[in-house]
Amino acid sequence: MRLPKSLPGLHYIAVLMQTDGDKKIELKPGFYMEHDKDVGAVVVGFDRYFNYYKVQYGTLCIRENPGCLFIATNRDAVTHLTDAQEWAGGGSMVGAVLGSTKQEPLVVGKPSTFMMDYLAKKFGITTSQICMVGDRLDTDVLFGQNGGCKTLLVLSGVTSEQMLQSPDNKIQPDFYTNQISDFLTLKTAAV
Repeated sequence: MRLPKSLPGLHYIAVLMQTDGDKKIELKPGFYMEHDKDVGAVVVGFDRYFNYYKVQYGTLCIRENPGCLFIATNRDAVTHLTDAQEWAGGGSMVGAVLGSTKQEPLVVGKPSTFMMDYLAKKFGITTSQICMVGDRLDTDVLFGQNGGCKTLLVLSGVTSEQMLQSPDNKIQPDFYTNQISDFLTLKTAAV
């Protein structure tokens, strides 16, 4: 799915800020939550201050504002906020709004080709001239493959070599390496 060339009626995008992370909903009989009827798009991405207020506000805009778009920055299941463990990623926030609206979002980040198509057009290149480098099979490598690029997986992030080599893994990059600094070795060897 692509964004329409023009977005008539798109006056505002719902931007719920960190300060909205402190907002609470007092659920009591007859409580009615107001929302801006002019919001034409709700953008959901990773948010450390995600809360029920934001879910409800976004849900109201998507459900009740005619033509309101639901846009997701990505659907990453996990992210690495610390080196101790994986943390819930932006996909968990997208999933909350998807669950309450029953509407699929337009994903503009990886692995959607929305961004790739834009960059190729802007710089006048073909996607076959691009190599997508990343540390995730399900977003970075899939993004490159969906866009018609070569792909290089770096094993210093989310995806481990064990995950890459697993018989259950269906996403295979064109190339992989342990870490991005391996490129420095290649350059030195080429000189």
